[in-house]
Amino acid sequence: MQTVKKRFDIAVTEAGKTFSKTFELDKNIVSVKGILFTSDKDDLLYYRGSQKVEINKEEIFPENYESKLLLSGINVSPNSRYYDLGNQPAGNGTIKVEYKDSNDSRAVFVPYRVSLYVECMLQS
Repeated sequence: MQTVKKRFDIAVTEAGKTFSKTFELDKNIVSVKGILFTSDKDDLLYYRGSQKVEINKEEIFPENYESKLLLSGINVSPNSRYYDLGNQPAGNGTIKVEYKDSNDSRAVFVPYRVSLYVECMLQS
């Protein structure tokens, strides 16, 4: 088996709204080892963001799970940045994310991008 990393983006275009997206994994991906959230505006993701994540219709993180718990800092080794999911079966190959932007006075809203990185096991 081989490890591959995939990136999926969510455009956050309005303050205080929820953005729901479903992403499709390649058919030869058998499991998800880890996930990581990042953004082009990390401060907005940290202070304003929360999400619900489902893989293969199984809830991995519940609604309102704070984004800051799924971020990684630059002081973390690149090989240790993903939140370890073990080997979550990919099943139907769908990942559903409901990302919620919440108002926070520490980070004034401007449109931003949230990126979900997924570390996967690929059937060779």
